[in-house]
Amino acid sequence: MKAAIIGATGYGGSELIRLLYSHPNVTLQSFHSSSQHGQPVMASYPHMQGMIGDDLEDIDPERMAQDVDVVFIATPAGVSTELVPEFMKHDTKVIDVSGDFRLKDTDTYERWYHKTAPDQNYVNQAVYGLTEWLDTDIKGTQLLSNPGCYPTAALLGLAPLVKEKRIDPNSIIIDAKTGVSGAGRKVSAASHFTETNDNLKIYKVLEHQHTPEIEMMLDAWSETKTAITFSTHLIPMTRGIMTTIYADAPDGMTARELFDLYQESYKDTYFVRVRKQGEYPTTKDVYGSNFCDISLSYDERTNRIMIVSVIDNLVKGAAGQAVQNMNRMFGLEETAGLDTMPMYP
Repeated sequence: MKAAIIGATGYGGSELIRLLYSHPNVTLQSFHSSSQHGQPVMASYPHMQGMIGDDLEDIDPERMAQDVDVVFIATPAGVSTELVPEFMKHDTKVIDVSGDFRLKDTDTYERWYHKTAPDQNYVNQAVYGLTEWLDTDIKGTQLLSNPGCYPTAALLGLAPLVKEKRIDPNSIIIDAKTGVSGAGRKVSAASHFTETNDNLKIYKVLEHQHTPEIEMMLDAWSETKTAITFSTHLIPMTRGIMTTIYADAPDGMTARELFDLYQESYKDTYFVRVRKQGEYPTTKDVYGSNFCDISLSYDERTNRIMIVSVIDNLVKGAAGQAVQNMNRMFGLEETAGLDTMPMYP
């Protein structure tokens, strides 16, 4: 298959290059940038010297549709709104790594993203690609909306309990922390070394745009209207997300029952690893990989469940899950191009 990457100079785009470069079924056909076309990819990422010698091209959907089988769009929010309809006209498969087509309610999108929402017709066609919990065969899907990094970690951690209606969704508290790469490559005061080094900061307090995305899926699974408490923090490391999730347990819950539920839910999944009781993951355990590691605890004293979920925000939280979804869309082995051991230390 031939793949094109739009937004190839961002962190998500560079991870797509890294993963697809070694994919046994994919040829990297072209790389695209709206601001740096004509420059070598290597100018942005010297570590690719001798491996990726192509120049960045401008974005021409009609021409690209003739050359490729799938387009990955790894751009800031708002860009895909304009690009996706152009590719859809040409029946090109699109995997959108931005947030434009995740939320099914366009009013909600505009309220949280502060941008004009995409056409509802295309929003309706988009499949939300939380891969382990897809409820449909996506081989015929043309537009797949890749989940956000925080929602991936949170929803994988919550899905078994919510889908089985074993907790009150409105009791959920998600305390999430991410490495600085989650802020993107664009220079800003918030991600400046002197601002983040030896520091821990909470940001987008009660207004993070991933909040409605998490609630949308919880609503669908629980069949109730859900409101969560979701806090996000920036920590001085490059990669990784850790979510610590709290929720009220039902009467009669036991730690063994909790653990068995998750073991059963994820027994046939390769990329979600449930830890043994009493073991807790670190972000280094999944560094550079498409794995999500989950640990569980039940506090009998407070009757509260605690879930710890860790991912690499650039892989399982972005490019890796996008490749995983591509594999499903084209009927390939789900682990193709992704079956690599995490980097450590």
